[in-house]
Amino acid sequence: MSIKLVVFDMAGTTVADENGVTAIFKTAMAKYGYNVAIEQINPIMGYEKKVAIEKMLLENEADKSKITGELIGNIHRDFVQSMVQYYKDATDLKPLPNAEETMLALRSEGKKIGINTGFSREIAENIITKLRWRERGMFDYMVCSDEVLQGRPDPAMISIMMQQAGITDPKEVAKVGDTEVDIREGQNVGCRYVIAVTTGAFTKEQLQPYHPTHIIDDIADVQKIINEPHAA
Repeated sequence: MSIKLVVFDMAGTTVADENGVTAIFKTAMAKYGYNVAIEQINPIMGYEKKVAIEKMLLENEADKSKITGELIGNIHRDFVQSMVQYYKDATDLKPLPNAEETMLALRSEGKKIGINTGFSREIAENIITKLRWRERGMFDYMVCSDEVLQGRPDPAMISIMMQQAGITDPKEVAKVGDTEVDIREGQNVGCRYVIAVTTGAFTKEQLQPYHPTHIIDDIADVQKIINEPHAA
């Protein structure tokens, strides 16, 4: 059985982050009086961002009655506005090493490429526009966290791409990401390969407890893994 669809995360997996996302998240929280440490933020960056905000509020607000939908929505609005402007202004936005080459190589083999992300569609569109991924035929499908009822680790985003690709067996799908929620998303779908990369928020040691099928330092290894003889 061969892999027909490979789903890649964005920031930290295929797109260089340089901690810009984390810094903007931290600033958005600080605007509302929550001085959250970078070390607290990094592990939750794979989550849909309203969920990430709520997690940080639960950890940093003693009076839980203050954690309202309005507060979460206000912080999220400021975060999205800042992120959109960040990517519009970015002059050094770039893919991570071997990310584009790997996606194009897999597409040349007839595999479908999906992109999913904890970002909203507005933010994700700014990234792919800047990198010209759509014009260059870098991917087939993209689903963002604000287009499903629940973001990662819920399987909804990958399930949508499977439907778009006409795939019913999750063993024909591989998921590639850099966070705990990427791994758990792939596992919840039942992907044959759940490949974690060390180019983002987590080290190899931090990824190991979540038991991905593989942990790699170079995204180019994705092509080798899914084309191993036993994958056929």
